[in-house]
Amino acid sequence: MTVHGGQAASPWVLRWASLIGCGSRVLDLACGHGRHSRLLAGQGALVTALDRDRAALDGLADVKGVTTLAADVESGPWPFAAGAFDAVVVTNYLHRPLYQPLLAVVADGGVLIYETFMAGNEAYGRPSNPEFLLRPGELPEVLGPSWQVVAFEQGLIEGANPAVVQRICAVKGGGGVTRLA
Repeated sequence: MTVHGGQAASPWVLRWASLIGCGSRVLDLACGHGRHSRLLAGQGALVTALDRDRAALDGLADVKGVTTLAADVESGPWPFAAGAFDAVVVTNYLHRPLYQPLLAVVADGGVLIYETFMAGNEAYGRPSNPEFLLRPGELPEVLGPSWQVVAFEQGLIEGANPAVVQRICAVKGGGGVTRLA
């Protein structure tokens, strides 16, 4: 288990982090205390850690390769231009109106690593509001044909904290071969 800032990195993010090269520009959206920002900066990425909780971002102030941005992207303006990032990482966060701006910030050939809760999670705790739960197959549907899906999973994760999740790793752009981890 890899721990960053007191929190274990998601096994899904760990599995696909090797697709994000040294020097890549990465957005860690709704990063919280920055467990994935630390991981990716540690492998040489240049990370923009975005969260609306400024206090949570304070712990990243001295992490080399991480720039923090406190912003409420749900009620404020989207702060990034199209193609601004080589990779985007999102975990445990869903705000459907951000799908299009989020996908647009990924440069051609860039990577999206996304993992969050889906319908069925209400049987195991929070979140339980359908507004914050993906529908079955929602992430690949949202990506559409302009993305090459490297891996997709959905279902129950058992263990100490069971949850129902959906997760995807995809590369923006058509054909070509993606280097697998």
